[in-house]
Amino acid sequence: PPVPADAPMVAKLAKIGLVPGKDFDASKLPASVANRIPKAAQEQILGHFKQGGTDLNGWIFTTKAGVYGTDYLQRAFITAIGLGANRPQDAVYPTSEVDADGKPYSGTNKYVLHFAKGETPPAGAFWSVTMYNGEYFFVDNPLNKYTVSPRNDLKHNADGSVDILIQHESPGKDKEANWLPAPEGKFILMMRLYWPREKNPSIITGTWKPPAVNIVNR
Repeated sequence: PPVPADAPMVAKLAKIGLVPGKDFDASKLPASVANRIPKAAQEQILGHFKQGGTDLNGWIFTTKAGVYGTDYLQRAFITAIGLGANRPQDAVYPTSEVDADGKPYSGTNKYVLHFAKGETPPAGAFWSVTMYNGEYFFVDNPLNKYTVSPRNDLKHNADGSVDILIQHESPGKDKEANWLPAPEGKFILMMRLYWPREKNPSIITGTWKPPAVNIVNR
């Protein structure tokens, strides 16, 4: 049965015939209402995108997944884009479609994601940055490489910082460990933090922030 906190919503849903344990018969509703419900629901859920997460330095992510209480719109939004999403204590997935200047990514440019010394994503398991095309599919490339993470034996700069090189063409054999191959056109980046730290610095508490991706000329 519904938990006590859901009682007000259960009562509202009962007014349109949506009752726990019974099939929903939309034919009993006025046609105008029955036709409007799916569209209105989709508009509200997709319209919640910007409010459903945090936007920092061009990265959008949520730390409100897996446990929702009575935040039904957030639960519906997460279900629509990632059914079965992990709780933030298990994983957080910052996603970026624009660079530091707010412009969409394009493989005609070269970019760098710079982590200062000691400021790589704080995760107890591992972190990674994955490349997708505009439709969220992997991108074919000569190295069959779709993600960059510490498992690539990343090369550090002299000051201990780390640069992820994001571009279509190879930056050179000596830099390919840090290279995330991009398509020629539009692309999207997704960062993954598995088992993110809960003590500072932490993406969960807001004391660690993903850095912006900058366009560079090399």
